[in-house]
This record gives sequence, structure tokens and C-alpha cells, in this order.
Amino acid sequence: MLSLGTSLTNQNAAAVLRDGLARVAQGEVQVDCAGLAQVDSSAVAVLLAWNRAAAARNLALSLRGVPAQLSQLASLYGVDGLLGLAPDAAASGHHHRH
Repeated sequence: MLSLGTSLTNQNAAAVLRDGLARVAQGEVQVDCAGLAQVDSSAVAVLLAWNRAAAARNLALSLRGVPAQLSQLASLYGVDGLLGLAPDAAASGHHHRH
């Protein structure tokens, strides 16, 4: 499982991206986000890049323990569904279908 540590920001995104792409190329698609305490938009970009790399190998990226801040950023950019983070509309009181 790919563990993201405590921070994924523009400070370390390039190195994390590179490491993750190498791991995805070896078939590693489980990502442990539970330790993340600090994220910015580059975290979303890294996860999207890993997601594309996994999809190119007919694999599905699987995110575990995604912190609320990261989930909110993905939602803000409209990519939460792509990353498998979109809340289930039935379980969420925020989305009502009319």
C-alpha cells in the first residue's frame, strides 16, 4: 500500500508524484491517506495523475482514510467522483435529487 505520510503539498508533490507513479507501474493501487494532516491542491493533482496511470493499466486507484480537507478540495475541483470520493447521495443530507 502506498502511504502518503503527513503532508502532500506543492513542497513535496513532485517527489511524491514520482514515487507513486513508479509504485502504480508495479501494480500498487491502494493509497493510504489516513496520515495526511496537510494538503493543498497539488495533492489532488498527484492523486489524479496516479489515477490516470492506474487506469492506463486497467487498474482502479483505491484511496483509504481520505481526510475531509482532501475530500473537500477534490469536490471543489469537481474531481471527487473521478477519485471515488463522491459521497453517496442517499447517505448524504446535502444532495437532494428532485
